[in-house]
Amino acid sequence: MTVSTDTTIAGPGPAPAGGAVAGPRRTPARMALRRFRRNKLAVAGAAVLGLVLVLAVFAPLIARHSPNQVDLDALRQGPSAKHWFGTDSSGRDVFSRVVHAGRVSLLVGVSAALISVVIGTLLGAVAGLLGGVVDSAVMRLADIVLSFPTVIAIVVLAGVLGPSVTMLVIAIGATHWPQACRVVRGVALGLREQDYLHAARAGGAGPWWLVRKHIVPASLPPVAVAATLAVAQAVLLEATLSFLGLGVQPPQASWGNMLNDAQSLTLIESAPWMWLPPGIAIAVTVLSVNFVGDGLRDAGDPRQSKGARP
Repeated sequence: MTVSTDTTIAGPGPAPAGGAVAGPRRTPARMALRRFRRNKLAVAGAAVLGLVLVLAVFAPLIARHSPNQVDLDALRQGPSAKHWFGTDSSGRDVFSRVVHAGRVSLLVGVSAALISVVIGTLLGAVAGLLGGVVDSAVMRLADIVLSFPTVIAIVVLAGVLGPSVTMLVIAIGATHWPQACRVVRGVALGLREQDYLHAARAGGAGPWWLVRKHIVPASLPPVAVAATLAVAQAVLLEATLSFLGLGVQPPQASWGNMLNDAQSLTLIESAPWMWLPPGIAIAVTVLSVNFVGDGLRDAGDPRQSKGARP
């Protein structure tokens, strides 16, 4: 009996003509995208959010009527071929106002979330990296901000600065940074004792270089999740404040002040087309953002790869 001991070790050269073709390289980005795509709700949320974004960006082209065009001959008319979602108490087209209001809500949500994430990321990275007195000061400041009811703080700011979109963005961004700050601080505390950070310090790297090159990149996955939650909270908060008359002011359309226009019991019963479209728009947008946040959380967790197909 003859046993062959001839073994061949494949080198880095090209594969044989008749051999199997190697699959795509499994990079971290590809694996993260695969984990995100496995979350069907996240994919659906991203699709719906993309549709809302397209409607908001191209609102002047999609809406056939001006959002502030008053038609006294069409007061509180139901949905029709001319007015798809009906008209409000001033004869304005509800569909046009809903589409244009999406621009305001997305602008406030994304801008406020961006401000809060930038502030929270910088403060959290510095606090976690430096520790000591700096860490204690930043964390006590975060506790103070969290101890104030957000709505009351924004009501005070609205009284001082006046209600406007700019005020909403600044106020929401300035009161929602502690969440991102705590997330980044936790990442920084876990990294600052790593050997490669000690080696970088020994080589003369300063705190800002470490924050920019190591802390912030390592914090991106959890910060992305925190950012999506901040967008959802900002959209809800803008709608709440506009409903109370402290946010976007008429005649500019906002989902919140559209609900305010239809808050009487008579209109709720007799003209549901005045409050259902903005209410559904708020719910669908916030739900989609939360689904995308869940998908980003799964995409940033390598443990979700177990059992996945190669």
